[in-house]
Amino acid sequence: MRPLDIPANIAKYLDGNISLDEMCKSASEGYAQLSGASPEVSIVIPAYNEENNIVPTLMSLCTNKTERIVEIIVVNNNSQDRTEELTIACGVKCVFQPVQGITVSRNMGLSNATGTYILNADADSIYPEHWIENMIKPLEHPAVAMTYGRFSLIPTANTGRSVYFFYEYIAEFSRWVNKFIKDEAVNVYGFNSGFRRKEGLEVNGFDHPPGTNEDGWLAVKLRDKGFGRLELVKEIKALVWTTDRRIQMDGGLVSGVWKRLKRVLLKR
Repeated sequence: MRPLDIPANIAKYLDGNISLDEMCKSASEGYAQLSGASPEVSIVIPAYNEENNIVPTLMSLCTNKTERIVEIIVVNNNSQDRTEELTIACGVKCVFQPVQGITVSRNMGLSNATGTYILNADADSIYPEHWIENMIKPLEHPAVAMTYGRFSLIPTANTGRSVYFFYEYIAEFSRWVNKFIKDEAVNVYGFNSGFRRKEGLEVNGFDHPPGTNEDGWLAVKLRDKGFGRLELVKEIKALVWTTDRRIQMDGGLVSGVWKRLKRVLLKR
């Protein structure tokens, strides 16, 4: 069952009880333990003006629990704020992408990555401490080409968690419908998915035709190339918490629900 409230292990990154300097220090210390020579996992995070979000995100990733060697790459996509400064303060590598756009940013992260596996993350999300391990484990099986996970919403406006609790079940139903009447690949999101780097490079990374999304199209390419199936990671320990700003950009919850229903009903 989904959590009604934001759990304590996630809320600690959001409640303001830890100062920014303390969070940067914690992230840097955690990353020193997580990283090393010859990383097995590369986590790529595109970022544009994310100074208000990037540190909690990095702290959550840098303090993940795994025996794997991990590298984290933040792609600064022309940020005009302290995104790069704060990333470096967390001890994390930051590369600059002067061309605006999510696709070129994800591709730059992929080209700079050295791990066997790539995990896609976003700068406005909080990752539970077992996320890395749960997302990578299925990729050790050759029958799986890509993993993707579930998520819950962090309210940033007037919509409460209790409302989003029910909305998330509606969204989950629509993704179940998508799997049968559209394509499972439309359920893959760039802030919560993973694949093998070598195979991603072989299908030209996140390049995609006009009218499609970079994350879902990569899933299609990997699957259709014969690299394996798409695998939904259902474990509650891998549930990612992300802000509701995409819903706010769609005009709020009611508008967002209506747009989702139209996509399902009209099969577009």
